[in-house]
Amino acid sequence: MPSALFTLTLNPAIDRTLTIHGFTVGAVNRVELANDRAGGKGINVAATLVALGYPVASLGFLGRDNAAIFNTLFAQLGIEDRCLRLPGSTRVGIKIFDPRSGATTDINFPGLSPAPADVEALRGQLAELGGAGDCCVLAGSLPPGVAPEVYPELIAMLKARGVRTVVDTSGTALRAALQAAPDIIKPNQAELEALVGRSLPTEAAVIAAARVLVAGGVRLVVVSRGADGACFVTADRVVVARPPTVTVGSTVGAGDAMVAGVVAAQLRRATLADTARHATACSLAVLTCAATETGVALRDRVAAFEPRVALSPA
Repeated sequence: MPSALFTLTLNPAIDRTLTIHGFTVGAVNRVELANDRAGGKGINVAATLVALGYPVASLGFLGRDNAAIFNTLFAQLGIEDRCLRLPGSTRVGIKIFDPRSGATTDINFPGLSPAPADVEALRGQLAELGGAGDCCVLAGSLPPGVAPEVYPELIAMLKARGVRTVVDTSGTALRAALQAAPDIIKPNQAELEALVGRSLPTEAAVIAAARVLVAGGVRLVVVSRGADGACFVTADRVVVARPPTVTVGSTVGAGDAMVAGVVAAQLRRATLADTARHATACSLAVLTCAATETGVALRDRVAAFEPRVALSPA
C-alpha cells in the first residue's frame, strides 16, 4: 500500500506578491504586477507534491471569511482538504519581489488565533491519521496564542504511530520541535544561525552545525543556502548540491518546493545524492517561474534541471 502523505500548516496565508522593479525603502514604489495565491509553507509543499504526482491531504487552520481561494486551490490541484475552519480571515502576507535585484521582501501578519478547543480538535485529527511508513510535513510559523510546545507534542504523537516527520519552521518553534527529534528538518542558513546562536560564515561551519543536530536525533538535516546551494547531512554522509545560475522569476515557494522534493525522493528510498539533486531541481523549477507551475509542466521543469545540479561530497 502506498505511503500516505499529510501536510500541516498551523498559520497559513494568502500570499500577495507585488512585483516592483527597483523597490526602494522610504520611496514611492509603483506596483507592476500583483498576484494573490493560497499559501503557507505546508500548503505550498502539498501543491508541489501533487504536481509531482503524489496524493496529499492538507491539515491546519483556515479562516472562514476568505477560505474561497483555498477551496479553489484544493479543488484545482486535487489536494484532500482536511483543514479546520475558524471564525475570521486567514492572514494576508505581502511579498515584494524586485526583478532587478532578485530580492523578495516579506511583510508577515500574525494570523488567526486558534482557541484551545481548536488545537485539541487538530490533535484529534492527527491521532486518527497515519501509520507506519506514512509521512507528515509540519511547516510554517505558529499562530498567535499557540505555544511552541505544540510541535514536539504533535511530532511525538505521529512518531508513536510510525509516521515519518518532516519539519520546516524557525525560531522558537524549530527549537521546540527538535525536542522530539523529527526525522528531517530543512532550515535555511539564517534559521540555522539563529538556532545555534552564531554566524556560520563558511560551508564547513554550516555542515558542522548540521552534524550537531544529527547527533541530537534528526536523521537528515537539509540547509538551504540560496545561490550557494544546499547541504544535505546525515550521520554518515554529506552531499552539497550546487545549482546552476538561473534567472529568478520569484522566490515564493522555492524553499517549500525543496522540502517537497526531499519528501518525494525519500518516499522512493532515493540515495542522499539523488535526494539532493531532486530537491534542488524542484526548488529551481519554482524559483524560475513567476508563479508555481503545476502538473506535467512542473515535473518537466524538474526533470530538465536535475542534470544541471552539481553534487559534491563535503
